[in-house]
Amino acid sequence: MNWYAMSDQSLMKNIGKYIKQHRLDQNKSQDQVANEAGISRSTLSLLEKGDAGTVTSLIQVLRVLNLLNVMDAFQLSNQISPLELAKLEQEKRKKASASRSTPQPKSEW
Repeated sequence: MNWYAMSDQSLMKNIGKYIKQHRLDQNKSQDQVANEAGISRSTLSLLEKGDAGTVTSLIQVLRVLNLLNVMDAFQLSNQISPLELAKLEQEKRKKASASRSTPQPKSEW
């Protein structure tokens, strides 16, 4: 699906369909999900239609439906810049140094 070609309204409708389908798959009513999420049934209904809703409401509904795994798309990885990588490469050891052993006392044999 080309998400970039879609209007904001179309994207919201897709999110609403996603929520509604998972709610129905779990055999939960709008009242049940809304109560567990701490939102009104009308807010959930609007969210499912793609008409309105806040990010907070969306997260609460996703949590109730055990769908927080969609948040994986928002997880940031610690990426290192090419300059930092080059600097770290320069700091790496290139050779092993000669061992510096302490002189041992000579035995008297």
